[in-house]
Amino acid sequence: MAAYALIPGAGGDSFYWHYVVPQLEDSGHDVVAPDLPAGDDSAGLLEYASAVVDAIGSHGGGFIVVAQSMGGFVAPLLCARIPVLLIILVNAMVPAPGESPGEWWANTGSAEARRVAAERDGRSIDGEFDVVAEFLHDVPEEVIVNVLARGEPRQSDTPFKDPWPLEGWPNVPTKAIVCRDDRLFPVEFQRRVLRDRLGITPEEMDGGHCVAWSRPAELALRLAALATFATA
Repeated sequence: MAAYALIPGAGGDSFYWHYVVPQLEDSGHDVVAPDLPAGDDSAGLLEYASAVVDAIGSHGGGFIVVAQSMGGFVAPLLCARIPVLLIILVNAMVPAPGESPGEWWANTGSAEARRVAAERDGRSIDGEFDVVAEFLHDVPEEVIVNVLARGEPRQSDTPFKDPWPLEGWPNVPTKAIVCRDDRLFPVEFQRRVLRDRLGITPEEMDGGHCVAWSRPAELALRLAALATFATA
């Protein structure tokens, strides 16, 4: 059995993994899914990584670190602090050395990729960002109700100004899962970024940006299958 550390994206809310955690635990895996200090204006990327390390505590084994969205900036920072056997990126941002999360959007051309995909699908993305349309369009209604009832967690601007401090991606096996119906990071955009920045080809599945809410059972199965790539 494997041990997983699940890192959420912007907002830092572990509830993102709420429906995946029991799926993994029921299969016998150990799971840590911490909240990140997203509402703390004094906390940057290093503090986010520390929150994960603190949550892991004295666990003696190696971890499979799974990162969603902005969590892609945090996962590699753990590799010098805990034994990481494998990184799995799920619809995740992939940083370059010295690049802040705030710079990533323009550097990768994400906004143009999102607009092109929306126009292809006959959707308008002008005006105020529509959380339901962009993030929850494939999520079951009862889950949408639970998500919206929690309210949107506060996300400080501090980590978006933090240059990613590593000189390169750590020498740790890395896999990626991308979703064919992700409206924030269109699948063809993710393929390009992963190829150009990490030289890897992702595994693809149905679902949108918040696939842990829309398809938790399938995602858990894929995470478990990828655990075979973890080596001590």
